[in-house]
Amino acid sequence: MLTPAELVWLLASVARGDQAAFEALYEATCAKLFGVVLRIVRDQALAEDILHETYVKIWGTAAQYHPGETSPLAWMVAIARNRAIDVVRKRTDLSQNDAAAFEAASDTPTQLARREMTDELKALLECVGQLEPDRQKLVLLAYYNGWSREQLADKFNTQLGNVKTWLRSSLLDIRSCLGLA
Repeated sequence: MLTPAELVWLLASVARGDQAAFEALYEATCAKLFGVVLRIVRDQALAEDILHETYVKIWGTAAQYHPGETSPLAWMVAIARNRAIDVVRKRTDLSQNDAAAFEAASDTPTQLARREMTDELKALLECVGQLEPDRQKLVLLAYYNGWSREQLADKFNTQLGNVKTWLRSSLLDIRSCLGLA
């Protein structure tokens, strides 16, 4: 994996239309972005399509990336994640089995996945782990699995306003735990 500085340089080159830089950026990040997308959509062919759309968007919007706001990988992951969530939300055939699979995916990462985590991710998971169990599940379903606020309200048998309040409160607690508040 390239360093954040190298990724910033590649994104700047991509913004200028450098195809070789785009290929290098793709090679350095495609596995990570594919993993993010696949975790959300749980369909390899669909994940491949979304990954393609993600890189088309990265190519077209690379000039909008600002290094001072976020890391380059976080910016690209956000694009991939948001596209995957949009696709999942638009699917009309979300059956109960799919919903159960999404819920199961919110469980704690495997040991192998833990070894591959960055220190930032480990700190984030530690902070999420300090939330009440229902709030942990709520945050993971919303931000890791891409559930809509409406789906969460149904799952937790509560009003939409409560879900929004709980998510906001949980995110503030996580920010505080991370020392970002």
